Amino acid sequence: MIKSMTGFASVTVDEPTAAIAVTVRGVNHRFLDVQLRAPASLAATEGRLRALVQQRIARGRIDLSISVQSRKRPVVDVEVNEEVIEALSAAFERLRERGLVQSGPEAGDILRFPQAITVRERDPEGEDTAIAPTVEAAVADALEQLDRMRAVEGEHLRNELDSRRERLRQLFEKAAAAAASGADALKARLRDRIAELEADQTVEQAAIAQEIVRFANRSDITEETVRFRAHLEHWRALSDAEEPCGRKLDFLLQEMNREVNTLGAKAEGPGIPELVVSLKAELEKMREQVQNVE
Repeated sequence: MIKSMTGFASVTVDEPTAAIAVTVRGVNHRFLDVQLRAPASLAATEGRLRALVQQRIARGRIDLSISVQSRKRPVVDVEVNEEVIEALSAAFERLRERGLVQSGPEAGDILRFPQAITVRERDPEGEDTAIAPTVEAAVADALEQLDRMRAVEGEHLRNELDSRRERLRQLFEKAAAAAASGADALKARLRDRIAELEADQTVEQAAIAQEIVRFANRSDITEETVRFRAHLEHWRALSDAEEPCGRKLDFLLQEMNREVNTLGAKAEGPGIPELVVSLKAELEKMREQVQNVE
């Protein structure tokens, strides 16, 4: 099945305790590469979130971003570094003894030192566990939307590639017909050459046999023609199947390019070089499009 690797989806969920926003973007990539950005409080769910992506997507770079805005009042922890405070008090006492200050430190003086007191915000008890299923459901919804968008774009890709595949088939059939015509002309020249060799009593029959073998190896493109047509049919089967097929289609294009190169090297006939150039240009255009297929 042909799906595009590019797409975008966004989902927001309003809960009594939090507002959840999920965005997911897909772009081209040779393999599946999942980039996840989520609050640290959801670290325990990261494995399940990545598994959700892997269930829906086989190839591409996926940027998954999750934000959670809590509606509960934050709970804070205040930590007092007694060692720092005692050291500050002792330092002030020494300064007072030397007459550099008139009195010891007050609370406001202590609070000016960030090392003395640390205030940390923490999530309310049990909130992370409660919100995780909602986050996973929002991610699954976003991935479903992304998949639909990729399928729609994939349909456009399918139409484009199908038209180019048909163009490729027509060009190859023209090249095969031209090669057959060239082979007939070559056979005629070979018959004349064999007649010359047979008329020359000094030429051994082995030389005639070598000419025949050289012709057969040079001009027979039966195998290339059969393989190329098989590749075109395999392309159709892969496009109709449910599984992602981008990498397989890319491999098929490499194989078809190899057959075209061999045809160009072996075949003779009117317009063969021009047809080979056109075939290779069409294959390159298809290769560029296939880079967008999952």
